[in-house]
Amino acid sequence: MTGITWDSDRQLDLRGLACPLPVLKARKALLELAPGQRLLVEASDPLAAIDIPHFCAEAGHRLIAAEQRGDAWVCVIERS
Repeated sequence: MTGITWDSDRQLDLRGLACPLPVLKARKALLELAPGQRLLVEASDPLAAIDIPHFCAEAGHRLIAAEQRGDAWVCVIERS
């Protein structure tokens, strides 16, 4: 992805966790951040690529970037 910044205020390694844990742990981590701060999430569960964007849309958070990197799906979420 060109022009995308992968900067984050916190990183969360959720590789090895199965649904629904990646979304639940990302939600908890976002609650600890101030609005506008960013969370980088790495998850190996294939459903995370569907669940995390859906969670962001439902909760009002902004999905800044997302891509597949090897066996992990990596995304940056900005807290609303």
